[in-house]
Amino acid sequence: MKTPRRHGVAVLLVLLMCASYFLLYNHPSFTGSSRDANDTHVGQQEHLRQPTEAAPARTTKPHPPALQGYLGIIDHKPLKMHCQTCSLVSSSGHLIGGRRGEEIDKADCVIRMNDAPTARGYSRDVGNRTSLRVIAHSSVQRVLRNRNELLNSSGDTVFIFWGPSMYMRRDGKGLVYNNLRLMKQVLPKLKVYIVSLQRMLQFDELFKKETGKDRRISKSWLSTGWFTMTIALELCDRVNVYGMVAPDYCR
Repeated sequence: MKTPRRHGVAVLLVLLMCASYFLLYNHPSFTGSSRDANDTHVGQQEHLRQPTEAAPARTTKPHPPALQGYLGIIDHKPLKMHCQTCSLVSSSGHLIGGRRGEEIDKADCVIRMNDAPTARGYSRDVGNRTSLRVIAHSSVQRVLRNRNELLNSSGDTVFIFWGPSMYMRRDGKGLVYNNLRLMKQVLPKLKVYIVSLQRMLQFDELFKKETGKDRRISKSWLSTGWFTMTIALELCDRVNVYGMVAPDYCR
């Protein structure tokens, strides 16, 4: 009688254990934690599989190229300047009454010559802005006389002075060169550049190539308009010229 009883007790214990495992497996906390663990594991795998987005590249404005042959009066460093569109305004009186000032000022850079004015009622015809002013050695004194208009209120204007080598010598005997150094010392923020001797010789060669004449043999002088036009073609992608007369204007 004892053996069947023990056998029945063992069977009962097995049934109770099975029932306990069944209830534990179906309990909400057990299934929820298992699913959360599975979801976390899957989420980690998906996160690892996601490609990392590349950081956007920082765009920096490129520095303007150096224009060889135009040197700072003090440090002798080359001029760094570039313009997409330029208005080259001549010093003639052909623009008077034309009211082209607003159109001229719309260009990226406005180029003027010598002591050509922008104030005194001329702005409506020739504009207000000046980005670059090309000045001959013979016009330095006139520029100094009008320094309140041309120099003191110049802002970011770049000044390029040209002249014969005897006036631009750096050994203390160049009259124009000495005056320009003094000007820079008095007005340290002024952007003063000169045309180097090597660049002047290149201008002579260009003149001979374009006209067939040797400048020295023919005793010709290059005008400020010649220098300004050549500099503008180096400096600008596109040049609009204002007030320049036709070659046969005086014929």
